[in-house]
Amino acid sequence: MIHLPYTHPLYVDYCTYFNGNQDYFECHEVLEEYWKEAAPGDKDHVLVGLVQLATGMYHWRRGNFNGSARILTKSLHNLQRNRSSDFLQPLDGRLLEEQLSDAIEAVNQRKHFQPFKLSILDPELEETVTSKIAALPYENEEFLLHKHMLRDRSEVLEAREAKIALKRNRE
Repeated sequence: MIHLPYTHPLYVDYCTYFNGNQDYFECHEVLEEYWKEAAPGDKDHVLVGLVQLATGMYHWRRGNFNGSARILTKSLHNLQRNRSSDFLQPLDGRLLEEQLSDAIEAVNQRKHFQPFKLSILDPELEETVTSKIAALPYENEEFLLHKHMLRDRSEVLEAREAKIALKRNRE
């Protein structure tokens, strides 16, 4: 049986969070995990562009216009470079690029956050995502706005300190 890259559970979760409760923080988390599995270290990979899309939307929602514009522009360039990627096959790529361009323009004009949905062309993926959206828990706007501050980052901070210590020891 052939497994298409967009049938991976983490890709499905990305689409679910993006189109469902617009939990862009979770979009970032799940797709970053998939990227590390599928193409670790490849910063030009299309999954990076999709992670950047979620990150830019998260920043926009929080009113970080400069950060949002910068990361959404990187996302757009990545997705344009990777138009033929199997990871984009189930999405309406032309519409996504248009939505992303419109979002960048709105951010640059300091407009209020305007979410959009990924247009999923693959019927099986669309059905799975729709089903999973129905099962998502309700998340209030305030929680989604500040989610990055509510997570336990002790492992990340410990790993960062270990890396710094290792670098110092080499010098």
